[in-house]
Amino acid sequence: MGRSRKSKTSAKSIFGAVDVQQGDVVFHRASSANAETFLDFLRRLKEKYADRFLVLVLDNARIHHTKMVQAFLDGEEGDAFHFIFLPPYSPQLNPIERLWKWLKDEVIANVFHKDQNDIAQSITRFEQYVLQHPDEVLRRIGCTA
Repeated sequence: MGRSRKSKTSAKSIFGAVDVQQGDVVFHRASSANAETFLDFLRRLKEKYADRFLVLVLDNARIHHTKMVQAFLDGEEGDAFHFIFLPPYSPQLNPIERLWKWLKDEVIANVFHKDQNDIAQSITRFEQYVLQHPDEVLRRIGCTA
């Protein structure tokens, strides 16, 4: 699995992970990005990939290092995860950053949205497209053979 990351839009956060071998993406929207919502995202990943060991590439955001997250990792649920932390200021090393750029280019940059609901609907359409096109995901994140 590639990376978990948040992207803020209209006071909402989106966590995401991309399988760099299959192009499968998991999105998780939350009201804010904090340790609790990050743990909700990890549980969602664990539920979806119950039979897999998940390696997440992460930045060094404070929420990734909280006592709450560490307690989760030290517990039984945390056995399914391994975190790899990127050096500071190196988002180019994380494939999901290319997915966030794609989202911004398609949905946010130079696009007029009449309100927050319109933005949310555009993001939903983008997510649905991404979920139906894993080959394009792999191409966009630079993970094709």
